[in-house]
Amino acid sequence: MARERNRSIINELVRLHKQHLDGRLPVYDGRKGMFTAAPLPFKTKEFIVKVSNTERGYQGEKEYKVTIKEVAKLNLYNLQQFLAGRQRELPQDTIQALDIALRETPTAKYTPISRSFFSKSFGHCGDIGSGVECWRGYYQSLRPTQMGLSLNIDISATAFYKAQPVMDFALEYLNIRGDAPRRLFDQDRLKLKKALKGVRVVATHRPDISIRYKITGITSAPLNELTFDLDGTRVSVVQYFKRQYDYSLKYIQWPCLQAGSDSRPTYLPMEVCNILGGQRYSRKLNERQVTNILRLACERPDKREGSIVEVINRSNYGIDDNAKEFGIKVMNQLALVDARVLPPPRLKYHQSGREQICNPSVGQWNMNNKRMINGGSIRHWACVSFGSRLQWNDVSVFCNYLVGTCNNMGMQARQGNLEAVKNIYRQSAQVLAQQGLEGQNLELLFVVLPDGPNASDCYGRVKRLCEIELGLITQCCLPKHVQRAGTQYLQNMALKINVKVGGRNTVLENALLRRIPLLTDKPTIIFGADVTHPSPGEDMSPSIAAVVASMDWPEVSKYTCLVSSQGHREEIIADLFTEVKDPQKGVIYGGMIRELLLSFYKANKSCKPGRIIFYRDGVSEGQFSQVLLYEMDAIYRACSSLENGYLPQVTFVVVQKRHHTRLFPEDHRSGAMADRSGNILPGTVVDTKICHPSEFDFYLCSHAGIQGTSRPTHYHVLYDDNNFTADALQTLTYNLCYTYARCTRSVSIVPPAYYAHLAAFRARHYLDDNHSDHGSSSVGGTRMNDHSVPVKPLPKVKESVRQFMFYC
Repeated sequence: MARERNRSIINELVRLHKQHLDGRLPVYDGRKGMFTAAPLPFKTKEFIVKVSNTERGYQGEKEYKVTIKEVAKLNLYNLQQFLAGRQRELPQDTIQALDIALRETPTAKYTPISRSFFSKSFGHCGDIGSGVECWRGYYQSLRPTQMGLSLNIDISATAFYKAQPVMDFALEYLNIRGDAPRRLFDQDRLKLKKALKGVRVVATHRPDISIRYKITGITSAPLNELTFDLDGTRVSVVQYFKRQYDYSLKYIQWPCLQAGSDSRPTYLPMEVCNILGGQRYSRKLNERQVTNILRLACERPDKREGSIVEVINRSNYGIDDNAKEFGIKVMNQLALVDARVLPPPRLKYHQSGREQICNPSVGQWNMNNKRMINGGSIRHWACVSFGSRLQWNDVSVFCNYLVGTCNNMGMQARQGNLEAVKNIYRQSAQVLAQQGLEGQNLELLFVVLPDGPNASDCYGRVKRLCEIELGLITQCCLPKHVQRAGTQYLQNMALKINVKVGGRNTVLENALLRRIPLLTDKPTIIFGADVTHPSPGEDMSPSIAAVVASMDWPEVSKYTCLVSSQGHREEIIADLFTEVKDPQKGVIYGGMIRELLLSFYKANKSCKPGRIIFYRDGVSEGQFSQVLLYEMDAIYRACSSLENGYLPQVTFVVVQKRHHTRLFPEDHRSGAMADRSGNILPGTVVDTKICHPSEFDFYLCSHAGIQGTSRPTHYHVLYDDNNFTADALQTLTYNLCYTYARCTRSVSIVPPAYYAHLAAFRARHYLDDNHSDHGSSSVGGTRMNDHSVPVKPLPKVKESVRQFMFYC
């Protein structure tokens, strides 16, 4: 049953049977967990509870049997020992019980989504397009820190379905203006099916009762072709509604919503259904929706801090009955923590430029008077334009500007003799022959994407075709940038192109001077790893794992990447190391770590890395031990498979960006504490008070704020053979953030982890397009993490592409 129904049952039980509970006020997690501050007067007891049947418009009551049974007693002593650093194992059950106690009241007042609470009463709500609206709320979680138990509160926003007729949603979602068309195209039906699957609706065709349903699919046949068995006779849905309810259906050539199972379906015409309010929209947001939700949710740091304080005051934990029942007291002000600001690194550029050394200011610099330290070479390139509204002259002028920018910044790019070719099959061969270029290897293909919503789809197809089949490096661009490209845009594009063709943009001066502790003293390889998962609702898509590794030591600026597919929503990277027994060849070793170590060995004149630094993105705290156990084992096995006894020192760091810890300057107007956006300064690091009671972790804000409130990155060291000091690892991590290839800004997350994320996202384009109608009315279906379903491997990236940073 749904948690909402479960809670109504337990609430009714507590109201009716206070005397049996000895006056205790239990808290409930919505499933099988109930907690009380003291023992109940029984070990097990059964109750009968009757509640109104909300699914049938509150008509009648439904009876439930509830059994309360004592299963454990939680001891605060273990929690106290853990917080004091005298116990390694986290007493998760105890913290969970206290967390649930603090969540009981807001769960009853607001709409709970995971660890957040939402309500239109928080304001800043608004339409974000395609039948979806933004709701504001707050995140709340109890966490163990060096201060003791801390309550983490932050402002949050998410998307909800608008409460409206399903037909209105359909027209808005499919961007159909005016009246509904007579018939729905199949591709639109499939889009609508994905958007509505799992959504709860209420039927409106019966004035006497409002029945709620959960949508399980959309029929492939239109309404006027749908029939079902009624007392042994086939009856059409259209006829049934007319006879039974005297309701003349209007959109009879549209498909029908389906509730229930395939074996016992309930057909619901869209025009008689309304979407119930308070349902989260969990699908991937389109670009317009993302822009709109950011506009509604974005707040400057001082405003966000004020909003958090307002939430604390509004929650009023001091008079909360559940908090008092469990003896929890919450301070009503934000924690004050000590921080320090790390100095930015000096960056080295080519000696032919007027500025060879750059000192970034507040996480930013520019390429004026500087030249790339290693400029790449492009002799043969071409341009393909899909921009229907662009004149070829616009494209030609843009390409000439871009080539000029590349050359001014230190590359050697040949100025192309651009000629418009309409018939690419016949004319292109003639043009190439005339220019003496026929048979030459193309080193870069520049692609102008189409206008409008087709750009994203075209981008994916271009990347798949060129990187998997043709072996071409590509650089894509939107038509709007061709028409009005500024100097900064051209320079950023040149930075991307340079690393894609094998160049380097800049390196840390101290890397060249061998002055970086635990990096430049002996050969070191830096890994970045991430796993991206399919969007909610894509039950048959695999997860994509990506691992990148630095190939140049001591510069650590060039990263080679490998990608692989694995089971649906599996977080542990399965392909780090593989061992296959072959009847003829014996044991064959493989895997991404081993292959990248071999690439490093070849790129560094047969030099093995003596140290490994592994930045792992995307791991939640509940997965720490599992990921460390499996992935550290894979790293060591990969090393020993290369040479018996080869075990380099390893530091394994988890990189977390999706958290709700926010750091605000004590004085928002102080230049010593805040940048122009009001955010904390780049280089701000916190490693006390709000960090783990006993483990090695820190929060680092490595970027300058652009809009809204900066989110620091949380780095958690799970394993450290290299014995890094806090200062050494924090400084190394921060300095690396200035080596990100795509811009002249320090970035918010350490580049190897950033690159792994980009590579995994790119690899999703390599999957086959899936436009099939997988059980248009089926709720379930086999998932990819069902081990009986093999995961289809990703196609191989061509070697001519893979050797470069093509994913940038």
